Amino acid sequence: MSGTIENRSWISQFGRWLAELVLVFVGVYAAFWLNNYEQGKEQAKRRDQILAYLEQRLEDGISSAKIDGAKEEKLVAAFKRSLDAGEMPPLHPFAFSTDYNPADIATLLQSGGIELLDVKTLTVLRQLESTVRGDLAAMTHFEKLSDELIAPNLDQDISFFYDPTTKKLRKRSS
Repeated sequence: MSGTIENRSWISQFGRWLAELVLVFVGVYAAFWLNNYEQGKEQAKRRDQILAYLEQRLEDGISSAKIDGAKEEKLVAAFKRSLDAGEMPPLHPFAFSTDYNPADIATLLQSGGIELLDVKTLTVLRQLESTVRGDLAAMTHFEKLSDELIAPNLDQDISFFYDPTTKKLRKRSS
């Protein structure tokens, strides 16, 4: 009889130990699941913040470019009208400035954005950066031409830029 009691005691003890083991396993698993769930929520929130930031920057850039573009188009149209009317409108140096900084997007991506954004968004962002760099290079080229050809000669007579007989812009001599 004492063997049966010992056997029950051992089985009961083993059952308790097994129940505690299962309880600990379930508790640890639940803790990991909850932690992953919270991290997923934080990542989704961070992703939304990054996308909102990028969207706002793009909207601001587009609206600024539209305003600046409209101003430049008016100036160019007025210049062409004057030129077509046989006038010799004064030339002005071209100056361009921007607050674009490629490090802004790079910093955003390095600080975790690359892990949170999907491949399509990263691809579009890369294409946008490439387009901006190309356009800025063109603007820098135009500004350099203005600095080399127009600005140093503004003190010259208007005939330096225009042929007085045809009242057309002179072709650049090689």
